[in-house]
Amino acid sequence: MTDVPDHRDRILDTAAEQVRRFGEAKTNVVDIAKAMGLSHSAIYRHFRSKAEIFDALAARTMAEEAELAARFVASDGAAAERLCGLVLALHRSKRAKLGDDPEIHGLYRRIMTERPDLVADYARRMTGLVRQVLEDGVARGEFRIPDLDVAAGVVADAVTVFVHPAHVEQAALAGLDMEPRLQAVVDVLVAGLAAACQAEA
Repeated sequence: MTDVPDHRDRILDTAAEQVRRFGEAKTNVVDIAKAMGLSHSAIYRHFRSKAEIFDALAARTMAEEAELAARFVASDGAAAERLCGLVLALHRSKRAKLGDDPEIHGLYRRIMTERPDLVADYARRMTGLVRQVLEDGVARGEFRIPDLDVAAGVVADAVTVFVHPAHVEQAALAGLDMEPRLQAVVDVLVAGLAAACQAEA
């Protein structure tokens, strides 16, 4: 018998394909069930509504982004380089989704507006990952940070414009290349985090 997590993933995969083909507004539980060769009641055993399926799709995207960021936390190398790499990777991931998967990007963007609880949880996870990179930078002697929680929050706030799907979309529509600006922001952040260490050297 197929286990529940795998069945939920199959439903989400099918729902994503239906959204890509027909758009979010024209996708419903019956369509998803038909595409899977199931009755719609089988879908309702795992999700109570279409809205819950779409929320789960957004949550899965957020989890994938957290996994992407976590690779930089776990990697070797200077903390400053890993911090920059983490933010650039997230920005490029959002740009790629906008260009390659616009229907899913649109669904993700809408849900980020309508589900502040999901966004708050996502922000906590991502800020926590940034904090780990900063903490490692302190341990390596790269940074001198009196309050890691405050510093991680400052970094997260400073780069939000480069990773929020709405801002990424607006910049793309305006034809703006945001990577040089992103690099400049991270350079300023890193310089500030390292300044005390350099003064003591």
